[in-house]
Amino acid sequence: MFRKPGSFIVTTIICMVFAFFLGKSTYSEVKVPVYSSLPDAEVEDFVNELNKSESFKYVIETEETVKNKVADGTVEAGIELKAESYTLYQVGKTGNYHLINEQLNSFYSEKIRDNAVREQVGDSSDVMETLKKAKANPLFELSVSSFSDQNKWVHDPSLQSLFGFALFFSIYTVAFSVVEILREKQEGIWDRLILSPISKFGMYAGNLLYSLILGYVQIALIFLVFKYGAGVDFHGGFGKTLILIIPYLFTIIAMSIFIAGLVKTIGQFNALIPLISVSFAMLGGAYWPIEIVTSDILLTISKGIPITYGMEILKGVTVSGLSYSDVLLPISILLLMGVALMGVGIRLMESRHV
Repeated sequence: MFRKPGSFIVTTIICMVFAFFLGKSTYSEVKVPVYSSLPDAEVEDFVNELNKSESFKYVIETEETVKNKVADGTVEAGIELKAESYTLYQVGKTGNYHLINEQLNSFYSEKIRDNAVREQVGDSSDVMETLKKAKANPLFELSVSSFSDQNKWVHDPSLQSLFGFALFFSIYTVAFSVVEILREKQEGIWDRLILSPISKFGMYAGNLLYSLILGYVQIALIFLVFKYGAGVDFHGGFGKTLILIIPYLFTIIAMSIFIAGLVKTIGQFNALIPLISVSFAMLGGAYWPIEIVTSDILLTISKGIPITYGMEILKGVTVSGLSYSDVLLPISILLLMGVALMGVGIRLMESRHV
């Protein structure tokens, strides 16, 4: 590694480049032009409330400009803001149409409710202040959630790309370090080590621990650069990600041992790893969120892929704010897969004379 660090450095840099640019390109703030006949101050208050959304940017323009932009297709929708209702102009129902409509419905429902309270109590400042405090600090909250967040999917494009490419490229780093065991067997070095005082456990443990450290250093370095260099928000789960990537790396090491036990030459191993890693990344949700996949067959296949659980763990402790206990299931699955693949892989390597 110290003599020839080129491949490690190049792989790390490529991973950072892909994660940075794809993470930026997948997120773009959607501008929605609005107009209204209401007083300017009231319209500005409406727009400021609506702009609390992180996905849509509402911009005040004239009625003619809004309708022309909608007609030309330069915007997805245009809005006419009224006191207690709105009119949404659009040419076709795009992907964001329902989201915009839902946000406006929620906004106006709250406005109508506040107006109804004012009609009942007048302009009593005490009542309105109490209502404001109740909204900010509700007496209790009810929520229904599951580990996979099927009822409420929170998507962070930057973390999706970062986690996906970090887990994807770490397969190459780990696998091509594990293959050194196969190389030692082919070159006869393994037989010499067997005759030495070193135990077989020590021989395997030394190689596998090296692969684990190498993969961990790469992923940790990428996460550190993106957190402190690119300013990516880990939502308070940065420390957890540095711990919870270990079960994933263990499973990838075990998978590499299993593949090394199946193949006969290093050439076969080198040809198989890119095929497997790319397939795993596509099916496991590294390239795109697994939540957008609708095929039951693909979702079923993804249950047997380590990247699926790696992504669930990392996104779970960051964007979903889950604790260690909440992600015990995917951690257990990764460890179980790792132990099974490790046992079978070592047995195959021991029973076959390379």
